[in-house]
Amino acid sequence: MNPLPLHALAPAKINLGLFVGPARADGRHELTTVMQSISLADELTLQAAPDPEVSGDVVVCPGLGDPPPPPAENLAAAALAAFRAATGWDVPPLRLHIVKRTPVAAGLGGGSGDAAAALRLAAAASGLGDHALLEEIARTLGADVPAQVRPGRWLARGAGEELEALPDPIVPLGVLVLPIAHALSTAAVYAQVDRIGLLRGQAELEDAHRALVDALADGSPLPPAELLHNDLEGAARALCPEIDAALVEVRETDADAALVSGSGPTVLGLFAGSRGPARARAASRALAERVPAPLAADAVGMRFAGVTPATSLPAG
Repeated sequence: MNPLPLHALAPAKINLGLFVGPARADGRHELTTVMQSISLADELTLQAAPDPEVSGDVVVCPGLGDPPPPPAENLAAAALAAFRAATGWDVPPLRLHIVKRTPVAAGLGGGSGDAAAALRLAAAASGLGDHALLEEIARTLGADVPAQVRPGRWLARGAGEELEALPDPIVPLGVLVLPIAHALSTAAVYAQVDRIGLLRGQAELEDAHRALVDALADGSPLPPAELLHNDLEGAARALCPEIDAALVEVRETDADAALVSGSGPTVLGLFAGSRGPARARAASRALAERVPAPLAADAVGMRFAGVTPATSLPAG
């Protein structure tokens, strides 16, 4: 148990290969993917609610509306409620303040990362719940949440809930992030994939799983080019033609690979090797006049996202 207030970072995630199968009975799609956390991150602070008259936990996220979205639409609020229900943690109302840096509805798992960080904060504050319980709760919140409970590099199967830890890259991995001024809902992209009908069978997903494990088991920063494939990219490009220009922009840098992040529309440039992060930052500077502005990030692990005492309280 740790005294409030507490602070944690919620890293965005990228997909290093994403292979999609048919929808299951629960509506989620089978998939095989590698999720990698990056240093582009939201900041979360958990504290006691300053207003004693508040009837429940409050999530404050400046820039996303006031009041914030209701818990049904706010994964971080849903995570706190689910943690209370699963553990019986009964404390006075809490205030969760989120500083958003990860673009919203961008294929970077920003909302899922916030939910996972909220679970880490609640567990640290209460002294309740081990990692297995946090993963169990995370599975009820969304496909991307379980892999972000303990940020790093994970191979995910099922609908994202079956996780296999992969070693962190042994050499740095820099990431150029090109946001696009257009939001894409994950549901809309998957619906487009269903309409196109280019879904993989179980045998193909198993083949992709084995190939990704073999390629990354030694800590390689990237899998080979044929595995750096995103089955959602075609659907995202059909729904958001602006993606095409962003892919061209990335390919004109010296990136080792250019691809759409998750369900999009964000486009990534990947830069591996000892100078990978520096190359990503140089590419970001070269595109500084672009709107929305480019971002540069690095691959990160769990240490980046640990819970620590909050040294100051956020305003707002």
